[in-house]
Order: sequence, then C-alpha cells, then structure tokens
Amino acid sequence: MKTRQLGQNGPQVSALGVGCMSMTSEIYGPAPDRAEMIQLIRNAKDLGVTHFDTAEDYGPFTNEEFLGELVAPIRDKVVIATKFGIDIHPDGSRGKPSSQWTVGRSCTNNQVGPPRWG
Repeated sequence: MKTRQLGQNGPQVSALGVGCMSMTSEIYGPAPDRAEMIQLIRNAKDLGVTHFDTAEDYGPFTNEEFLGELVAPIRDKVVIATKFGIDIHPDGSRGKPSSQWTVGRSCTNNQVGPPRWG
C-alpha cells in the first residue's frame, strides 16, 4: 500500500482510507451488521489501510465509539481523522457548530483516543 504524509510534519497514512460514516448509523438506510463492519475494518487493516475517517456527528457519537473500541489494540498503527465541534443536543437536534464550548467538550470526551499532532 502506498502511503502519504499528512502535512509537512504529520504522520504517514495509507493512500487509501476508509470512511466509516455509515457503519453505525442509518444515514443511507438501515445500519449495517456490526459484525460485517468489524470484519471490513480488519480486512482493510490487513490490506495496509491505516487511515480511518469518522465524526462525532455520525450516530451521534456511536461511530467514534465503535471505531475507537475496534482499533484500540492497534491504535498506535492507525490514524483516525474525525470532525468535531458540533453542538448535539440530547434530543438529537443540532445547535451552533464550533463554539468554544463544543470544541472543548469534543476534546474532553474524545472517544477514539488522545490526539496525536504531527
């Protein structure tokens, strides 16, 4: 698998990545089978994929939790990109994005592990 560097000093990631948006939510129809999504992630890693993309808005939160749990044993071998700062209310509605409060909450409640800056 070819790799690419993120930015000038960032980590090396596989040239191909896996977008995880629909793995745990009903964005495009019924949520897929969890066991199938686990196997997909494992197969991707076995093929050299090291870049996975998620967001706290997917679920909400369930996608990050799912991916974080799944890659925990190999967390030092993969890079997870996530979008954050979305004001998600308990009823599922969305508020003002990227306020100081939502960014702080996202960093404090990070489900995929501590951030690594390149």
